[in-house]
Amino acid sequence: MEFSYSIRPATPEDADNVVEMIEELAMFEKMLDQCKLTPQQFKEDGFGPEPYFHCLIAEVTLATGEVKVAGYALFYYIYSTFKGKNVYLEDLYVREPYRKHGIGGDLMKTVAQAAIEKGCVQYRFACVGWNTPALNFYKSNGARDLTAIEDWHMIRLEKDKMHSFAAKLGKK
Repeated sequence: MEFSYSIRPATPEDADNVVEMIEELAMFEKMLDQCKLTPQQFKEDGFGPEPYFHCLIAEVTLATGEVKVAGYALFYYIYSTFKGKNVYLEDLYVREPYRKHGIGGDLMKTVAQAAIEKGCVQYRFACVGWNTPALNFYKSNGARDLTAIEDWHMIRLEKDKMHSFAAKLGKK
């Protein structure tokens, strides 16, 4: 299949496509049951007065002139008390027919460029352990697996546990 591609910032009009791709990614990662995001929530969280994230869209233009959404990268800025400004890549996804054409790498590079422009000193992301091709790609581009090197673990509290934990504030 012949095509060219470009990367642009997402708009609220991309919500349906992005949420559909998020569901495709969740299915790939065997976590579809955890995927609850709606297009409306995506719009509110990403394009309201205080956006929680930034999103890039990869579009392909087919030889016929038809334009299709091929992938996305969703990221946000965080802060390291050791290092300062960081960027966190929450998701990177390229649809199956468009993989292995450099789109994923260019999405990641575009996030890196945005982070550099913001003065970030680290680029962080996570990867499921069984996704060996992705891990190899990241490592081949200089990324370090902190789980293996520094024994860091990603920890989270789900909504109900977060609420019960917060409810203990001030109680001993």
